Amino acid sequence: MNVYEVKTMAERLCGNTYPGRGIVLGVTEDGKKAVAAYFIMGRSVNSRNRVFVQEPDGIRTEAYDPSKMVDPHLIIYHPVREAGCGLIVTNGDQTDTIWEYLAKGESWEAALRTRQFEDDRPN
Repeated sequence: MNVYEVKTMAERLCGNTYPGRGIVLGVTEDGKKAVAAYFIMGRSVNSRNRVFVQEPDGIRTEAYDPSKMVDPHLIIYHPVREAGCGLIVTNGDQTDTIWEYLAKGESWEAALRTRQFEDDRPN
């Protein structure tokens, strides 16, 4: 497949039984507005037990059924937050690290330099 081939998201995801987490960036058809989308799936019961909740400055995940929550540290986070006139979109709690640094007038690069790989094992 040519990476520059134009396909819809549905065409790109069709047949993929586990697309995982995804960040999609683009523009509206008329080219006038930027668009950002975030999606998640989960393999474990813990990862599948989450929903998106709208916040004043973006979205966060939360447990659908708190009684089934096992370990929240890698699945409860803000994937999308506004920062000034910008938008932060990540696939984990890095969003908050970046947001905190930008609020102090520091760079997103400096924020990410404080981070390490997530501690979950590859699947």
